[in-house]
Amino acid sequence: MLSEELFDLAEYICKIKAETQTVEVKAAHGGCPKHLYDTLSSFSNQDGGGTILFGIDEEQDFQTVGVYDLQDLQKKVTEQCNQMEPPVRAVFTFAEQNGHPICSAEIPGLDLAERPCYYKGTGRMKGSYIRVGDADLPMTDYELYSFESFRKHLHDDERPVPRAQLSLLDQPKLQEYLLQMQADRPGFSKLTEEQAMEMLAITRDHIPTLAAVLNFGIYPQGYFPQLAITAIVVPGQEIGVRDEGNVRFTDNKRIEGTLPDMLREAMNFCKRNMKIRTRIDAETGERADQVEYPLEAVREAVLNALIHRDYSHYTEGTPIQIDFFSNRLEIHSPGSLYERMTVEQLGHARPDLRNPALATMAEFLLGTENRYSGIPTMRREMAAAGLPEPVFENRRNEFVVTFYNQRIPQKEDSLPAAKPEPADTLLEYCKIPRSRKEIAEFLGIGTVYYAMKHYVQPLLDQKKLEMTQPGKPRSRNQKYRSI
Repeated sequence: MLSEELFDLAEYICKIKAETQTVEVKAAHGGCPKHLYDTLSSFSNQDGGGTILFGIDEEQDFQTVGVYDLQDLQKKVTEQCNQMEPPVRAVFTFAEQNGHPICSAEIPGLDLAERPCYYKGTGRMKGSYIRVGDADLPMTDYELYSFESFRKHLHDDERPVPRAQLSLLDQPKLQEYLLQMQADRPGFSKLTEEQAMEMLAITRDHIPTLAAVLNFGIYPQGYFPQLAITAIVVPGQEIGVRDEGNVRFTDNKRIEGTLPDMLREAMNFCKRNMKIRTRIDAETGERADQVEYPLEAVREAVLNALIHRDYSHYTEGTPIQIDFFSNRLEIHSPGSLYERMTVEQLGHARPDLRNPALATMAEFLLGTENRYSGIPTMRREMAAAGLPEPVFENRRNEFVVTFYNQRIPQKEDSLPAAKPEPADTLLEYCKIPRSRKEIAEFLGIGTVYYAMKHYVQPLLDQKKLEMTQPGKPRSRNQKYRSI
């Protein structure tokens, strides 16, 4: 970052008096902090990395205290960076605030193939951290495994189930599937039945796979009791709220069976517990009934949970959850989004498949498209029903889809400076060259650093903005204009 951006960032942190998901504050006026390993690890293990800001003391109410020696601080921080595996390559910037020297160390996020980054002194299992809010927390066994499974292309839906037997699969349904695959894929007709089942991930070394058990098993929960769905209806907006009759759940069901069975029963549960709204057409006088949530959107959310949830040993004890509240419906899927995918990319980018065998079987057994249309369908159906866009949350160790049954006020609505399309309006504004400060003021953002990072830099990367002095990017006289 530029010195001006560091100054703005420091001003912002001192103003809000808090650390963030991407900013860690360290007082360094008495010497270099000795244990930066947790933060170096957590920033390296998240997309976008993070910034360690030296010279502000959290214990003194986020007052600027400066650093003891800029040169020595940089040297000692670099020494700690070299104790990480893989080594961290920090980028340092210096500035002055309130007469005190301050320093930032930008920690780049590692590529997924190189994660996790950990402190060599404690090893991979104990030295790997993840950033949660403003805290650095040790990675769980599941989080460490998720990196390994992605790097090694492990697919847990294809793992064999030692206790399973082919005789305990639904043979008519299995044979129908094999015949359909032979018809759709002529090459399969040249294989023996044993070879075809191996190629289709129905068996591994003649042992039924997890995907086969979940799709063709007579009773899959006999092997995996918690690979099921728990569905509840809460009388209020939070679990634990009771109604006038002291009832905690007005409906409560455990849904078991194969994936097609669970999808069918889950939709029956949802239909049973949805309110019906009646609308009368003002012109024709005809009555039209509308369910509380679009059924197609709900089906896609449940289907995504069944097919794309994490099926590793670490999550096989956690069921999918369907939670009805008075104002919303939540579908909880065990396991975070599969590695490279982010919430912002959902519905726009083609994801890596966590469970390719299940996805292929679902095309035949559940009539799915397997064309990444689930998220766009949810958004489209909610919009058509006049309801808010679904909310997607990639929480720690679970992915949650939330449907709201009525429009809710958004925080952004209360900000008069917020604009519906800030990138477009900024490009229009910058037809005349503008300074960093002018851009921040135009966007209604209090810090130049935030405006540059989140609005200007993306437009520079997209070649939609250009610098008036490209040879002097750090110049105080630098301005930006639309291309």
